[in-house]
Amino acid sequence: MKPMCRTAVLALAALVAGSAPAGQAAELRLFGAISGQVRNGAGVGQMGAAVVVLNRAERVVQRALTGPDGWFRFEALPPDTYAVRVTLASFVPAVRNHIVVRPGVESFLNIQLAQLFSSIELVYIPPGQTGLLSEDWKWALRSSTSTRPVLRLLPQQPPWQTASSRKHGSPFSAVRGMVRLSGGDGSLSPTLGSEPDLGTAFALATSLFGNNEVRFSGNVGYASTSGTPTAGFRTSYSREGEGLAPSPEVELTVRQAALRQARAGFVHGQGAPVETPVLRTMSVRVGDRMELAPGLQLTYGTMLESVVFIDRLNLLSPYAKLTWDLGEMGVIEGGFASGAPAYELIAGEDTFEQSLSGLALFPRVSLRGGAARVQRSQSFELGYRKSAGTRTYAAAVFQDALRDAALAASGSAFLGGSELLPDLASSSYIFNIGDYRSFGYMASVTQQLWEAWTAGFAAGAASMLAYDAGTLAQSAASVRAGVHPVRRPWASLRVSGIVPGSGTRFVTTYLWTSPGTAGPAHAFLTQRWQPQLGLNIQVRQPLPVAAGPGRLEMSAELRNLLAQGYLPITSPDGRRLWLVQMPRAVRGGISFIF
Repeated sequence: MKPMCRTAVLALAALVAGSAPAGQAAELRLFGAISGQVRNGAGVGQMGAAVVVLNRAERVVQRALTGPDGWFRFEALPPDTYAVRVTLASFVPAVRNHIVVRPGVESFLNIQLAQLFSSIELVYIPPGQTGLLSEDWKWALRSSTSTRPVLRLLPQQPPWQTASSRKHGSPFSAVRGMVRLSGGDGSLSPTLGSEPDLGTAFALATSLFGNNEVRFSGNVGYASTSGTPTAGFRTSYSREGEGLAPSPEVELTVRQAALRQARAGFVHGQGAPVETPVLRTMSVRVGDRMELAPGLQLTYGTMLESVVFIDRLNLLSPYAKLTWDLGEMGVIEGGFASGAPAYELIAGEDTFEQSLSGLALFPRVSLRGGAARVQRSQSFELGYRKSAGTRTYAAAVFQDALRDAALAASGSAFLGGSELLPDLASSSYIFNIGDYRSFGYMASVTQQLWEAWTAGFAAGAASMLAYDAGTLAQSAASVRAGVHPVRRPWASLRVSGIVPGSGTRFVTTYLWTSPGTAGPAHAFLTQRWQPQLGLNIQVRQPLPVAAGPGRLEMSAELRNLLAQGYLPITSPDGRRLWLVQMPRAVRGGISFIF
């Protein structure tokens, strides 16, 4: 085919691709999309190329194979920053980072694969763009030898001047944010720490001079169940971009909470009711990632946290994860975390929702003999993952060592004020059960049922906490002696999807294990989803109402609805206290995202 004929064909294809159905346009008002075409050096579309979309945490969000003409499209992407990786046999893989997906905007990618140097060109297509002079048409002209001399007459653009810098004269660009109002009870991550529902949360991120991202977030209000004032603020800075030296992410977090009024004789003797000391924390985290070799990536960091509660407690928490991508053979990952839980590895996606949850996550503080203690853990985990078509297989083995482990305690507080600390996130207490070790393993399979719908099944065994039945609790020491880890099997089912038309996103999970145990407490460092005890439901509903430059979204979180994993502790006089690893929790809220 002659160059001019090939150019005309590509221009016609770009014109046809520019007209989207009405349903897709309605979907883009709330979400964004990424589409494009994969070609070789001669401009011929390549069929069967594997295109993968990854989030900020380098986790796969969607994957697809190109059609007969090399076209692909990813729909219903929440506004965020993504990366796209394209691979095809006999060609050098192509990777494009920092693809910003905005509501109502489709990002078009011109991908050219070659045996020496492959490239991806990014173009933003607003809804309704159907003109012939699209970026796809310009790409086709540039690929034509006969028209290349004409294009040399155009003014040259400095390579450092990006599209965002041309649009925005100020140093701030790509501003994103979220404001959330919520209410409910309980903690959504009780195994990681106390997470009070504060009522008002906000997050704002902006690019500074194109490649520097500054993020500021806060979570303020009153814990809905205990009615105590609580606040947390976080500021982070990172720099990324092509041609720039790698820069670590630096994060500063401060939190303060006033616990509800304690009972008489809370600490250091008896007397009238006194106010619990204010809990204050300040932490500095530095994290980074580096490519050790092709396909071998190291994510690492450390956090220094100071906790002021009765005494001053300092906690140094290093973490690291090594990822080895073997291509078609799968991915091997090894994770390590010490001190506080490595929330950056556990959370996965680096979204505003996750960052706000991590901001409200206070250290797991407890009392033992009137002295403050902070839960510390040391985790080692080795995981494997392989994708085969629409199915993903995964497995992991782990070992944990916990010091001053804490459980929620609900019921009659007969153990005394020097052993029970009022919980930040609920009307119950926190009880220190001492130290224990845990070992376990799991295997899972995830099947994509159809577009945006998946089902997963996982099973394994882990060390779970149990209490000797019939043993009366004479003191706090006797309770600690009665609580011990036992090896038990477990099985979990997970279904997630998006309801067509309404755009409702939901995730439903159920984990079964033998009764009489508090359930697994390990937070996986290498797995895509965290199996949690009992029946859990998460629902997110976009609201099709005008919200200025952003969108509105309602959410509901229901955890352990069947109240499984409650360990009864009975005193000699018949009073009862329940120790809980995963308390039942119900939350809801509305978010404004822009």
